[in-house]
Amino acid sequence: MCGRFAFYSPSEATAALFGVNDSLEVQPRYNIAPTQYIAAIRCDEDEDRELTMLRWGLIPPWAKDPAIGNRMINARAETVAEKPSYRVAYRKQRCLVLADGFYEWHTEAAGKVPYFFSLASGEPFAFAGLWENWRSKTSNESIQSATLITTAANEFTSPLHNRMPVVLVPDTADRWLAGDDGLIEEVANNGPRMRVWPVDRHVNNARNEGAELIEAVGGVRESF
Repeated sequence: MCGRFAFYSPSEATAALFGVNDSLEVQPRYNIAPTQYIAAIRCDEDEDRELTMLRWGLIPPWAKDPAIGNRMINARAETVAEKPSYRVAYRKQRCLVLADGFYEWHTEAAGKVPYFFSLASGEPFAFAGLWENWRSKTSNESIQSATLITTAANEFTSPLHNRMPVVLVPDTADRWLAGDDGLIEEVANNGPRMRVWPVDRHVNNARNEGAELIEAVGGVRESF
């Protein structure tokens, strides 16, 4: 599961890294939580890439209550192609969710300790995602939302958590948007090199924000 992440790199430069020509300004965030709006790249009707803001927690178009999206922040890679909530978006509405790192919690003697994962290079990356457009049948309300694809943890992540988001860099991001069905397994087994470090428990409260949330309170690890 991925339930919290950060995106603080300059949005225009990051979007350009993933093939977006025109961009919008996104404020740096260090504690992005479900139901909040996240920066995502998708293809428009002309197949040009655009940076937009989507609510985190996918709302299927058939849903009667948009609150269902609060429980659909992640889609499992193993079932995403067949599950009714995701299968149409998997085929037609893929997106990239921009990030600099994500948090996972690990139970230790002192309790649950938050850890921050990022690329070893320190560069921004993208999560593999899906998006949907939900419209109310009783009002004019419309919500565009997204979910993150997760997969079984790789050798680096598994000591701390049994699941991980699918992390993409520009070349694999291109393949994801193009509809590559074998990409997830490939990236899970041979993804980009990462690093991780423990952070302060202040990140546990989604109301807390700021660069201090990603500061290491122990050593940075690039292997276990």
